[in-house]
Amino acid sequence: MSIIYQAKLTPSKYDLIKAWLPSQPWFTGDISRLEPVGSYRFDDPEGEVGCEGHLFTAGDARVFHAPLTYRSAPLASGEEFLAGTIEHGILGTRWVSDAIGDPVYRAALAAAIAQGGTGSREFLVAADFVSTPGGPEASEVGIEREPSVRVAGTGSQGVAVPELWAAQVEQQGSNSVAHTELATLELHRIIDPECDGTEDAPGTHTLRAAWGAADAAAGDADVAAGAGASAEARRIGALLATLRV
Repeated sequence: MSIIYQAKLTPSKYDLIKAWLPSQPWFTGDISRLEPVGSYRFDDPEGEVGCEGHLFTAGDARVFHAPLTYRSAPLASGEEFLAGTIEHGILGTRWVSDAIGDPVYRAALAAAIAQGGTGSREFLVAADFVSTPGGPEASEVGIEREPSVRVAGTGSQGVAVPELWAAQVEQQGSNSVAHTELATLELHRIIDPECDGTEDAPGTHTLRAAWGAADAAAGDADVAAGAGASAEARRIGALLATLRV
């Protein structure tokens, strides 16, 4: 469950991303025509790190994939992944990083892919909301909104999730790759929105996404229903990430 405060951000996420994208080797769009497509989120089990994947167009049909993490302190040994800082009206200074360099995002992404998981539910809460033991949950006092990008993994419940905490990260063409001796996590930066949701290659699982008209066309299947998410993921199509073990 993602808690989203109705608070002022300085700079806005859009402005931070617009300033950061031109420095990325995989971004080849027209930054002056940057338009948000939508976003998805993953939960951090510890509740400390925000994980949000942003999709944008930039002058043509290509969709650029820019996941970020938000922390209350700089990511340890993560200077090369720092995108900037944001002043959050409630949470204070947030250090924003390219998510492929953050082990919390890598773990959440790998788990969603391997176990057929989905993005987190999103709840808007007032600026004065405080989560306390025994107090009301965000799901009780907040307003739930539908994610603008729906994601699901093609794996299945019970599948082992590879350890990627200490992975090496490198750029391979337009993809960002985190790898260990036992697994490879490939983050696709340029997305084909017309991907037809074909079956995964042997030894791989993927994270698929839908948004806008494509999301509506996917129907009303409940992707949050465990095993059903994997079939739905293949159906909803666009390829965001690949996990190889």
